[in-house]
Amino acid sequence: MSLLSVIVPCYNEEESVGLFYTELIKNDAFFAENGIDMELIYINDGSKDRTVAEVKKLREKDERVHLVSFSRNFGKEAAMFAGLERSEGDYVVIMDVDLQDPPSLLPEMLSAINEGYDSVATRRVTRKGEPPVRSFFARIFYRLMKKISQTEMMDGARDYRLMTRQMVNAILSMKEYNRFTKGIFGWVGFNTKWLEYENVERARGETKWNFWKLLKYSIEGIVAFSTMPLQIASLAGVFFCIIAFIMMIFIIVRKMIFGDPVSGWPSLVCIMLMTSGVQFFCTGILGQYLACTYLEVKKRPIYIVKEEL
Repeated sequence: MSLLSVIVPCYNEEESVGLFYTELIKNDAFFAENGIDMELIYINDGSKDRTVAEVKKLREKDERVHLVSFSRNFGKEAAMFAGLERSEGDYVVIMDVDLQDPPSLLPEMLSAINEGYDSVATRRVTRKGEPPVRSFFARIFYRLMKKISQTEMMDGARDYRLMTRQMVNAILSMKEYNRFTKGIFGWVGFNTKWLEYENVERARGETKWNFWKLLKYSIEGIVAFSTMPLQIASLAGVFFCIIAFIMMIFIIVRKMIFGDPVSGWPSLVCIMLMTSGVQFFCTGILGQYLACTYLEVKKRPIYIVKEEL
């Protein structure tokens, strides 16, 4: 028998825990026919509702259900990493509990793995039900990452991915504190098949991701997998130095030949404000990289477990 580990991060998802389990076990017949056993690992990311109680109810009737509960909310990235560390399966899949990652795709994904792929990743071809502003900036982010990063990132990519044990071990070898799993998936490589599907809205509850959280997450992704912002800051400095040198020569020549006094205080103030803004912007870029370095060198644990079943 092969073992499939299903990793499900949860944060305040008491309404979705049971629904997800019901949909997942609809694949039991397929698993049995293909000699696949399953373990279901719920990662409670510091929920403040009855998520833990709901998982324990499932545990009482099905020993395949496991629970890892954090001492506080460490974020989805930490939850996924904890699940990967505790998975024992020959195959490992990460799924959202809100059913936006349809369990019905698992048979097709497992079939693709048997064809020789190391992983099967999913991407949404539509963003139906998502706010237009959020969809717009999401597309901008993926286009930007394709240009400034050498790591493969597909537009509409989900964390819903089935992997072989070899790929999981490669991901676990990356112990960085500041994690951006979508980038890590692409960085480790391996032969990946992309599976496209229509967007599915949440079954219950509300999303925990607002615009500002997604913006912060995208900045973390850019900093983690591209040094292009630092190069842009350097080029901006060189550009303004060249402009300043040219203007100095222009003013000197104008004074010597035409005898014109140096005028234009309003334009000078505008130039000073613009250059100051660019300096602060470049300093902010440096600050982002410095902050990530600061967090890495402290070597704090990625998560802390409070309870484990």
